[in-house]
Amino acid sequence: MRGLQKYSAWLVTTALLLSATEGLAQNDRFANVTIETIPVAGNVSMLIGSGGNIGVSAGDDGLLIIDDQFAPLAGKIKTALAALGSDSPKYLLNTHFHGDHTGGNVEFGASSIIIAHENSRLRMVSENAPAIALPVVTFDDDVTVHFNGEDITLIYMPAGHTDTDSVVMFSQSNVIHMGDHFFNGAFPFIDMANGGTVQGFLSNVERALSWIDDDTAVIPGHGPLGTKADLLAFYNVLKDTSTQIRVKKSQRMSKEEIVAEGLDPSLDSWGARFITAQRWIETVYDSYPR
Repeated sequence: MRGLQKYSAWLVTTALLLSATEGLAQNDRFANVTIETIPVAGNVSMLIGSGGNIGVSAGDDGLLIIDDQFAPLAGKIKTALAALGSDSPKYLLNTHFHGDHTGGNVEFGASSIIIAHENSRLRMVSENAPAIALPVVTFDDDVTVHFNGEDITLIYMPAGHTDTDSVVMFSQSNVIHMGDHFFNGAFPFIDMANGGTVQGFLSNVERALSWIDDDTAVIPGHGPLGTKADLLAFYNVLKDTSTQIRVKKSQRMSKEEIVAEGLDPSLDSWGARFITAQRWIETVYDSYPR
């Protein structure tokens, strides 16, 4: 019996040590991350750190933010927000459910009203997100928050990056936050396991392009602040490469053969980040029927 007790105590101690080690590793990952504040237009700013870019509306009504990156960065994000007026946003809008955009919900949920598409809440519930991190206001097609003197509208973008995505329009400041429907200068991640499709993604970006003008500031989910011209260039690269891949697939080329041929060398930089050219080819190939 004494041996069993010692063994049980060892198991508990080991579990605690592993948990602590994982926590340290997580903190080390973000130890050198800095949060940079970029003025965008009107009362809108963008925060760049690690994960999805954060949009901020700061004014007489307080702060509203779009997405919040990873939970361990919440302290640094709050410091950056305090410089804009408050470290406790009144509203938090989630463009979709992925953890690099919603990880900070557990820190901001106590003081912020979280708003997102209903599918985001459903996906987060299915992944056992804590209640404090869940959206408390959800919508089907679109919803508008009237805040800091402008209309801030979340618009659902179906079957694109995921089945949970929205873009956010700032009507008076002439800004759009695209969430992960825009990876500025890079191939995007299409999460087909969670309802994303290349077809829907292209359709959604095309819709967004029709809503904005040449002066609109475009906040991407990842990458530097952009313009309509940048978003159009992104759309054209995706449309052209996906067409090329689909044509080759219709000619009975295998996925491996298309990967071996690759894409035009002029697009090498587009595959230098998270999604490589190979992964983009595989995504398009798998997203379209033969």
